[in-house]
Amino acid sequence: MMLSRPKPGESEADLLHFQNQFLAARASPAVKIVKKADKRKGEKGSTDAETPPLQDSKDVVMLDDFPDTLPALTPAPPKKSKIKSACVHFEDEDPEERLESHDQHITAVFSKIIERDTSAVAVTMPVPTGDPFPRTFHRSEIKSEVRLGAAVLCKAGDFLTSQRPCLITGEGLGSQKSEQEVQAIHKENLEKLQSMSEEEILQEQERLLAQLDSSLVAFLKSRRGGNEGQKKELKMEQNRPEEFVESLPVARHGVGSSLSTQESGLEESVRLPFFPPNKDDDLPVKPKKEWIHMDNVEFEKLEWMKDLPSPRQKKTKKGMQARFSLKGELIPADADLPTHLGLHHHGEEAERAGYSLQELFHLSRSQVTQQRTLALQVLGRIVQKARAGEFTSSLKGSILRLLLDAGFLFLLRFSLDDAVDNVMAASVGALRALLVSLDDEKYLDWTFSWYQGMAAFPFVPSNEEEEEEEEEELNGTEKSQDKKLKDENKPDPDVARYDVVKGLLKTRIQHRLRYILEVVRPVPTVVLDILHILTHIARHSSEACNQLLDCPRLIETIVREFLPTQWDPQVAEPGCLLTSLHGVACATAMKFIRVLASGGRNATARLLNKFEMKSRLSRFIAEDPLDLLLPREEAIRLSTEAFRLWAVAAGYGQACDLYRDLYPVLVRILQSLPELLGTCRGKSPMIELSVQRATAVVTLLIHTDLLSCVFLPLCFSNSSEDSEQIPPPPVAWNQVSGLQPFLETSLKKFLQEISQTETWQTLQPLTTTYVIYLGVYYSACSQQPSVNPIDCLEELERLTSEVLQPLLSQPAMHSMWDLLRPCSALCNPLSCSPGPESVFSIASLSCTGGKPPLSLVSSKSPFPFLTALLFLINSITHIHKGLTIKYSSVLGFRGLKDYLHQSWQMRPPSVTPSSAWILRHEYHLQYFVLALARRMAGTCPDYAQHASLHHCVAMALLSRLLPGSEHLAYEVLLDLAFNPEFLPEGKAGGPEAADFSDILHLGTSATRGALLRESYQNLPFIRSCYLSHFVHLQPTFMRSQAFYQGRNYLIQSMLLPEVKGPILPSDWPFFPLISLYNKVTNAETRGAVLNSLPLDLVNTVTWNLQWVLLLETWRAKTLQSIPTAAKLARLMCVFLTGSDLFLEAPIHRYTAALLSVYCQPKALDSLNLDAPLPGLASFHDLYISLLEQFEGVSFGDPLFGVFVLLPLQKRFSVHLRLSVFGEHTSILQALGVPLQQFPVPLERYTSPPEDNLNLLRLYFRTLVTGALRHTWCPVLYVVAVAHVNSFIFSQDSTTQETDAARKSMLRKTWLLVDETLKKHLLYYRLLNAESPLGFDLYEQLPPVRLKYLQMVTQRK
Repeated sequence: MMLSRPKPGESEADLLHFQNQFLAARASPAVKIVKKADKRKGEKGSTDAETPPLQDSKDVVMLDDFPDTLPALTPAPPKKSKIKSACVHFEDEDPEERLESHDQHITAVFSKIIERDTSAVAVTMPVPTGDPFPRTFHRSEIKSEVRLGAAVLCKAGDFLTSQRPCLITGEGLGSQKSEQEVQAIHKENLEKLQSMSEEEILQEQERLLAQLDSSLVAFLKSRRGGNEGQKKELKMEQNRPEEFVESLPVARHGVGSSLSTQESGLEESVRLPFFPPNKDDDLPVKPKKEWIHMDNVEFEKLEWMKDLPSPRQKKTKKGMQARFSLKGELIPADADLPTHLGLHHHGEEAERAGYSLQELFHLSRSQVTQQRTLALQVLGRIVQKARAGEFTSSLKGSILRLLLDAGFLFLLRFSLDDAVDNVMAASVGALRALLVSLDDEKYLDWTFSWYQGMAAFPFVPSNEEEEEEEEEELNGTEKSQDKKLKDENKPDPDVARYDVVKGLLKTRIQHRLRYILEVVRPVPTVVLDILHILTHIARHSSEACNQLLDCPRLIETIVREFLPTQWDPQVAEPGCLLTSLHGVACATAMKFIRVLASGGRNATARLLNKFEMKSRLSRFIAEDPLDLLLPREEAIRLSTEAFRLWAVAAGYGQACDLYRDLYPVLVRILQSLPELLGTCRGKSPMIELSVQRATAVVTLLIHTDLLSCVFLPLCFSNSSEDSEQIPPPPVAWNQVSGLQPFLETSLKKFLQEISQTETWQTLQPLTTTYVIYLGVYYSACSQQPSVNPIDCLEELERLTSEVLQPLLSQPAMHSMWDLLRPCSALCNPLSCSPGPESVFSIASLSCTGGKPPLSLVSSKSPFPFLTALLFLINSITHIHKGLTIKYSSVLGFRGLKDYLHQSWQMRPPSVTPSSAWILRHEYHLQYFVLALARRMAGTCPDYAQHASLHHCVAMALLSRLLPGSEHLAYEVLLDLAFNPEFLPEGKAGGPEAADFSDILHLGTSATRGALLRESYQNLPFIRSCYLSHFVHLQPTFMRSQAFYQGRNYLIQSMLLPEVKGPILPSDWPFFPLISLYNKVTNAETRGAVLNSLPLDLVNTVTWNLQWVLLLETWRAKTLQSIPTAAKLARLMCVFLTGSDLFLEAPIHRYTAALLSVYCQPKALDSLNLDAPLPGLASFHDLYISLLEQFEGVSFGDPLFGVFVLLPLQKRFSVHLRLSVFGEHTSILQALGVPLQQFPVPLERYTSPPEDNLNLLRLYFRTLVTGALRHTWCPVLYVVAVAHVNSFIFSQDSTTQETDAARKSMLRKTWLLVDETLKKHLLYYRLLNAESPLGFDLYEQLPPVRLKYLQMVTQRK
C-alpha cells in the first residue's frame, strides 16, 4: 500500500488522518533508526539495533535509560561511570578498603607523580656578567624559520623606501627558497615603481581599483592591521645604515593626499605608519623589540605610568568640578596632594586629587564590597558637612538638592537592602546624615520645658507646588482623604520629590530597619543611627507614628532589646567598650518612644499598655541615675527621657496611677533640687544634664497640676457633649499641693543667683519651669472648691511682695529686657532663616552648627524666662485684680518698649519649618505683654501713653500668629484689637485732626472727622461683626483652647497643625467684604441667583469699611504689608456684591472716603496692577467683571466710575484699556465723572504717549464715530484727544506701517466734518485742570506742525 506524502496547504487534521492510516496499515517505515554505540557502556550496546516495533496505535516516544523517577536537583547532572559494568564487588570486601582503593583525592594524585631522571644531564653555571642580574633570555633570539609579514616600510628623508614586501609572504611557494623568491619579486616591484612617474603611479592605482573586486580591496586593507605589530621593529631598523635603501622618487604628501581623496585600499600599504609626536620619547618605559607581546605599543595605557602634571586652576570663568577627599572635605582645585593618599584615579582630570559626586555614585554600585562601602561613607560625610554649611562659600548651588535630584535617596534605600553588613551600616549612616540633624534635636530638647514647649510643629514640608497642582474645592476631611489616595497611587520617586519621609515610608523602610535591628543586630553606632532616623520619621506626622506602631515587631524589638529592665552590670564599668547595644538600656530608644507618644493619645495608650512602657517608666524613674548600671551620662539621659515620656502621657491624662505610686520618688527628687546650686558653683561636668533632668521633673508636675482641676467645670454642665467625656484621672489636689513649697523654696534660692551670669545661664532652664509651675499651680488653686479663696489671694500677695517685686527691681532684670531686641527673631530675621543647604522636601530647623550666641534659643536668650514670668504675672492679675497696678513697671521697661516698637514694624520672616518653631515662642511673649496691657488699660491712669504702641503690636500679631495659636488670636480679637482703650485718638481729637487734612470730594457732604467719630462709636458692633465671620475657625480654636487652658482630655496629639502660613491672612481687615463677595460669586458659578443675602448686609459692609477707615487713618502702618492694588481690589467687591449695594448712603460715604485715601500721591505711586496680588488669580478678570457690573447697574454713579477709570492709567497693562475701548465701549456713555471731582492727575493717563497702534486706532474710531464725547466721559475724552494728537503729529522714525497709519489718521482728521472734534485733535496743546475742556488749544498751529500737515494732506 502506497501512502501519499503530505502536500502544501494541508491542515493538521489532514496530517493526523495520514498518521492514523499509516499506523492502521502496520507497514514498515521507509526510514530505519540506527543507534550508535554508547562509549560509556563498553561492549554493551556496541552493535546496531533497531527500535522495537510499536505495540499499539498510540504515538509513544521511548527514551533509553530514562529512570521512572525524577532525578535529584543537583547543580549538574551526574556522569555515568565508564567502568560501571566492569566493577565486581565481593560480600566479604571491606568498604573502607574499597574506598581507599578508589580514592581520587589530591594526595592520591601526588603519590603517583614520578620525577624525571636528571642524573645524566650536565649542569652549567651562568656566565658571569657585570650586570647586577643575569641577562634575560628572550624568545626573539631564536631565529624563526619563516618570517611572516616581512614587508616593512621605512622613512628616509622625504621619500618612501621598503626592505620587504607588505602583502607577499611566500607561504604558498612551499620551497626552501621561498624567501629568495619573495625578495626577487619585491626588488622587481621597486625597480618598476622607480621607473614610473607620480602621474603614472596614480593612473595605475585607479586602473587597479577599477579592476579589483571590492572584497579583495577590503582584504588588502585588512592586511595592514596584521602589520601593526611590526611598527616598533621598523622604528629600530631605521637607524641601521647597512639596511638603507634608495627611496622612491615620489613626494609623500602628494601620494598621501591623492590616496586619501580617492579612498584607495592600497594607500594602507604605502602610507607611513602613524606615531604620536614625541610620545615614545616621553614614556617612562621604552618598549624594546625583544619584549614578548609588545609588538603593538598602547600609548594610552603607558601614559598612566608617567608622572602626573601639577594641577593648576584653569583661567576661565566656568566653574570646575568639585572633588572631595575620603573624609568628605572639599579639595581645592589647585591643591597638589601626594598620590599615596589614594585620591588619584584613572578618571576625568586625573591630575586632580579627589572624587566627584558622579564618580562616587558610580563607585557605590560597584561589585566590590569595599568600594560600595567607601563610596557611601564618603557621600554621608559630604552630606553631613554640606548641611553644616561648610561648602556654602566654595560651591555654587546646593549639594543636597543635586544629590536628591540624582536619586541619592533611592540609592541609599537600595543599599539598605544589601546583604553585606558594612554596606548596610554605611547606607544607614548616610541616611542619618541626610535626614537627621542632631543639633535640631538638641534645641527641641532644650525648648521642651518652655511654655507650651512640649507641643511642636510636625516635620511636614510645605509643598506649595504640589498643593497648587492638587487644589480642589473640597472640605478638610475630603481633601485629606483625596490627597492620601493620590499619594498611594503616585510612584515612590514622585512622592519623595515633595516629601522625603513620606517617600521612604512608601518604600516600607520601617520594615527593613526592624529587620536590621532584630536579625542583623549591628554595632552600637548603627543602632543609634537607626533610632535617630526613626525619631525623625516619628516627628513627621501622626500618620507616620501610626505606621511605625503598626510595623510588625518594630516597637517590640526596640523595647525588648534597648529598654530592658535588667542588663549586664559590666556596662557601667569605666572604660568598658560596648560591642553591642542589644540588651542594654539606651536613652536614644527612650527618646524615640517619647517622640512617638507625642504623635497622639492613642499611640501613647498603645505604648503604655500593649508595649509595657508603664513598667519601664517605673523601672527607670524609681531608681536614681547614680544607681543605674550604666555610664553616668547615659543614666542621666535615660532618666530625663523617662520623665519626659511620663510628662507627655500626663499631657493626655494618662499614666496618672504612676503619680500615686511614685509620689515618694518625686518628693525625694524635689528635696534634692537645691543641691544643684552647689553643684553648679563647683562646675561639675554633669550639671547641664542634671538641670535638664530636673526641668523634666517639674514639667511633669505642671501637667499633673492641670489634671487635678481640669474636670471641675464638668460638674456644672449638662450638655450631651460633656456627658460623654472620660472620667477624671485619679489625681487629688492634696497630692499636688504638697509639692508646691519645695519648688517655691528652690525658686527663691535660684533667683538670688540672677546677678551671677554663668550660674544663672546654667540654672535658667530650671528656674523657667519653676515660674511656669507656679502660674499653673495658682490657676488650678483658684478653681479648687476645697481651697479658701481668701487664703489663695493672700498667698498671691505674699508671692508678689516677697519674690516678684524684688525680682523686677533687680539690675539684672533690666539687662534681660534689653536683650529682647538683640535675641528676637522678628528683629533679626536671619537668625531663623533656612540653612544654605535646606531643601523643601526635608523639614529641618536649620540648627546645624548651633545658633548664634544672641538668638532666641541660645543660652543667653531672655525669652524663655521672661515669657514664664509674664505668664505668672498674668495668672496672678487674673485671679487678684487688685495686684495689677503693682506690675505697672513691667510695661515701662525701656528695653521692652524698644523691642515692641521695632518688632511690629519689621517684616516678619517667611514661614518655614526653621522659623515657625522659634516665632511661636516669641509670639507667646508678645501675647502676654498685650494681655497684661489689657488689664492695665482699665486700671492704671497713665497707661494711655503705651496704648498706641500696644495696639500696633496687637494688629501685627493678629496677622502673624501661626496654626495652633487660634486661642490667642481669638483673645486678641476679643479684648485688644477693637478695644477703644487702645485707640486713644478717638478721645484725644483724632477726628478733628483728620478734618484739617484732605476734605472728601466726589459729591459727599460729610467730612472724614465725622466718619471717624461714627466709626469709633461703633467699635463694639465692628468687633461682633468680625468675630462672627471667623466662625469657620471654631474647630481649630477648640483644639487650641484645650492646649492653652490645659484641658488634657481634649488634646488628641502633641503635634501642632501643619504650618502653611499664618492663621489669618494679611488682609484680614477686609475679610467680611471678601466673604460676602465669595458667597455671591460661588452661587453665580453654580448658576443660581443669590437672593438671600444677610439681612444686615448693609451694616456688615458698613462696619467693615468703618474699621478699614479707622486703620488707614490712625494705624496706616499696620496695613502697609497689603499692596495698594490689593486694597483697591478688595474695595471693588463693594460694587460686585449685590446689584445696588454701593448706592446705600453709609456704604457710599465710607467707600468714597477710602478711595480718597488710596488716591493720594504716595498711594498712587505704590499702585502696581501688573504684579501678582495675594488672593487674586487675575486682576484682568476682576476688572472685566467690574466693567460688566458697571454696564448693568452703575446708573452713571461717579464713585463707581472712578473705580473703573483708576486701572486705565498709562503705566498699567494696555489690555485693560483695550477692554474698555474694544469690547465695552458702551460704558463710555455712562462714565460721566467730572474733571473737577476726579482725584487722579490726568498726567498719569497721558504720559508717556501711547505707542500701541491698535489702541490708537480705537481711540480715533470712538472719537470719530461719536461713541466718546466730552459731555459723556470727559476724562477719557481728554485722554484720547491727547494721545491721538501726539500720534498724528509725531515725526519720529518708526516702522512703515505705523508711519502710514499716522499719516492716514492725520488726513482723516483734516477731512472731519465735526469742526469741534477736528479743532480739538489738531490744535490740542497741553493739559489744564482749570480749563472746562481739561486742556488748552493752540490759537494757530506751530510752523513745524503746519508744514507737516500741509505736506501730508496735499500728498496724493
